Amino acid sequence: MNVEEVRKLFPGLSGTVYGKPLVYLDNAATIQRPACVIEKWNDLSIHHNANLHRAVHKIAAEATEEYESARDTVRAFLNAGSREEIVFTSGATASINLVAFSFGEAFVRPGDEIIVAESEHHSNIVPWQMMCGRKDAVLKVLPVDGDGHLRMDLLESLVTDRTRLLCVAQISNVLGIVNPVKEIVNICHSKGCLVLVDGAQGVVHTGADVRDMGCDFYVFSGHKVYAAPGTGVLYGRREQLDQMPPYMGGGEMIETVKFSGTTYAPLPGKFEAGTQNMAGTPTLKPALELAEALRDKELTDYTDKVRDYVLNALLSDERIRLYGVPRGTFNKIPLFSFTVKGAHHEDLALLLDKMGIAVRSGQMCAEPLMDRYGVTGMLRASFAPYNTLEEAEYFIKSLDRAISMLV
Repeated sequence: MNVEEVRKLFPGLSGTVYGKPLVYLDNAATIQRPACVIEKWNDLSIHHNANLHRAVHKIAAEATEEYESARDTVRAFLNAGSREEIVFTSGATASINLVAFSFGEAFVRPGDEIIVAESEHHSNIVPWQMMCGRKDAVLKVLPVDGDGHLRMDLLESLVTDRTRLLCVAQISNVLGIVNPVKEIVNICHSKGCLVLVDGAQGVVHTGADVRDMGCDFYVFSGHKVYAAPGTGVLYGRREQLDQMPPYMGGGEMIETVKFSGTTYAPLPGKFEAGTQNMAGTPTLKPALELAEALRDKELTDYTDKVRDYVLNALLSDERIRLYGVPRGTFNKIPLFSFTVKGAHHEDLALLLDKMGIAVRSGQMCAEPLMDRYGVTGMLRASFAPYNTLEEAEYFIKSLDRAISMLV
């Protein structure tokens, strides 16, 4: 496929903003949805609207089949060992909170340690702070350097025999640097420490083979990878999930319920209490099938060309400070967070919006990282496989114009 063919799959890209063609560069927050996902959502809502796993009537059976078929697709996409290791949630945030509670209850004792990277999204910081507070555990931080690379030289000494889990993004939602997850996993496992990977950005840009990666937990949100909002995935190694208690109680996560005591359903059911996202979760199937198709070499080469153009343009502008600069073997996805001397990030975002360009401004849910670099916020432009080189050129031209109006 070429980029123009890809764009035809996404109805939202044909929109306008203030009379100008939409240039959507806020993909790291929420990516646009393709027609195949919208059609699946509508079909399920109209023709298969029944509760899952419960009734014996035809519509309920069809709804359940759609839902469980999505689990098989996710298992294959992640190369997980079994479908029982795939738990559906409402998003990466819910997945991390589930692990933070249940893993904490099963494995964390007073004085134990959890490590998070300095570059993490709030969703991969706050749940661990809450868990450490409950369990009287210690939260430690793996720093980043001035270019946004994890301080791997500090990792071995940071992990001790009390460290139970390290939590790190596959790719930072601010820096765009592809972190050396396999190296992190190898170091942690050699010291008896498990690893959770936040794949919210990685799942769409690089994909994930959890067995090759070696991680113990992997999470992502559907709305970052073309699926419906309110959908998410937790992959966990079965040996850990089996020992972890349920996160929530209610319908469907039970085996038997007696006032004398309740027993829980086998995996993955014990972590999927209540009525699930009946129309949303099955959209993961067409979404991930599309994500796989968009790894076509011609298209990825084109996306790399777009990334390199924007990267070179930003680095060559002395008015701009870019955060997350690739070096050596460290790769970068087409995600660019930066500040402009003398211009507020929100003012720049508002001016770009008037030019038809949607970007993100603010802290990007990463306040500790903003503190690390001494800024109150940044401007972020994040590209997807459907963004064109012409859009990238228009963005750079419009950014120059916006800066000139403010500085």
